Amino acid sequence: MKRHFVKCILVLFLAEAIPSDRDLKAADNIEPSVVKLLVTKREPDYFKPWTKSAPEKVSGSGVVIDGKRILTNAHVVMHASQVFVQMRRGGDQLNAKVKAIGPGIDLAIVELAEPDKLKDVPALALVEDLPQLKSHVSVYGYPAGGDDLSVTDGIVSRIEFAPYNFASTGVRIQVDAALNPGNSGGPAVDNGKVVGLVFSKINEAENIGYLIPTEEIREFLKQVAAGKYEGNDLLLDDFQTAENDALRKFLKLSAETTGVVVTKPYSDAEKYPLKKWDVITHVGPHVIDNQGYVDVREGLRMRFLYYVARLAKDGKIDLRILRHGEKKDVSVPVAAKREMVMPMLEDKYPEYFIYGPLVFEAASQEYVRALGANGLGALLALQSPMLSRLYDKPKEAGEQVVVLATRMFPHPSIKGYENRPLGVIDKLNGKSIKNLRSLAEMIRDSKDEFLRFEMAERSESLVFRKSDMAAATEEILTNEGIRYQASESLRDVVEKKE
Repeated sequence: MKRHFVKCILVLFLAEAIPSDRDLKAADNIEPSVVKLLVTKREPDYFKPWTKSAPEKVSGSGVVIDGKRILTNAHVVMHASQVFVQMRRGGDQLNAKVKAIGPGIDLAIVELAEPDKLKDVPALALVEDLPQLKSHVSVYGYPAGGDDLSVTDGIVSRIEFAPYNFASTGVRIQVDAALNPGNSGGPAVDNGKVVGLVFSKINEAENIGYLIPTEEIREFLKQVAAGKYEGNDLLLDDFQTAENDALRKFLKLSAETTGVVVTKPYSDAEKYPLKKWDVITHVGPHVIDNQGYVDVREGLRMRFLYYVARLAKDGKIDLRILRHGEKKDVSVPVAAKREMVMPMLEDKYPEYFIYGPLVFEAASQEYVRALGANGLGALLALQSPMLSRLYDKPKEAGEQVVVLATRMFPHPSIKGYENRPLGVIDKLNGKSIKNLRSLAEMIRDSKDEFLRFEMAERSESLVFRKSDMAAATEEILTNEGIRYQASESLRDVVEKKE
């Protein structure tokens, strides 16, 4: 009897451990569709905006989808100067280019220079719905540790609406499959279909990785087909939960009333539909609980912003609110990105303009973050608007914060100046600066003998003779090996005769 029991257990174990013919066939259909990307990147140099950082070689994974396209992560190919694709079956590395990119949601489409090279490679289909918790996935890719394709297994352990990159948000899937650098852009597959695309992991924890679900992938592909990926629509207001007892009593909320509290409306305009202390109780027809969550399906709750992205139409989302005890239905403006006077560059390079020994740049979120702790301390000491206005909206359309990107170039005209970078240009010859382009035009068109640059913080003012600066510009560009006096968007200004 005991021997028979052990034999049964062994048979069951082997049945689980040995892949079936169906499983092997599915694996065979998937493997040719997973490719390796070999990328040379040139990241921006925010303190020398006329150049780029040294070339860096990275690798990642991708999956062939319909239309002879390769889907991968934006962070794999962002700022790429060269992209090659290595097929699973080997052979030559194939030249490719980035056709579309969504840095916020971390997705990109790569196409071969010769798309027919993919004619015999099956395109993997995307699943229609979000997976179930505890469902099984197999992750394919080319991680560190070897050159050939790697396959690891795991289960779906969490689904949530969460931050992505560059202030973007979306649904993400947490899995416990083993992931390593190089897995990025590889597909997670269940029953022969793509469940999601690998995009990140937590290095400090074991086997916690994240997938971009097909729900987000489909939206990306849809927007790309329409012209350009903008991202998920967001509510731009600030909120807090309605859990605190004192807060609920202050707002005179009944025990049955749930929702989130508006702490800072995006606009103070009288016609703006949300006011401070409004309680948002519903997004569309969906009830918001006191933690800010909504029911998506049986056993799945997500932040109410999930439905903002799904139900927004024509730039607005319908909400039900409670204001002073009265229920109201309002339509609130939404946008894919928060407008900021110092925006996020994402996959773009910084704008700059060089005149004489000075390098002017439009400040960005990336510029401030690249300063590091010491640089932030310097901004604090200077009482710089780069800190006080870091997340501000522009005061007028087209407004930028214009800074001295780096120290002044060596030249006799800078004698006696402290030569500190980071100064924010407030005025030129007494006139306020709107943005980098307007500064370049004002310098070009000025008939004054002197150019007076007044700073918006505690940096010293700079005065130069315009003729000296004009004469020094070409000399400095030559000595420093700088090809262009300005970024491409401003070359029409500097090339026009003064």
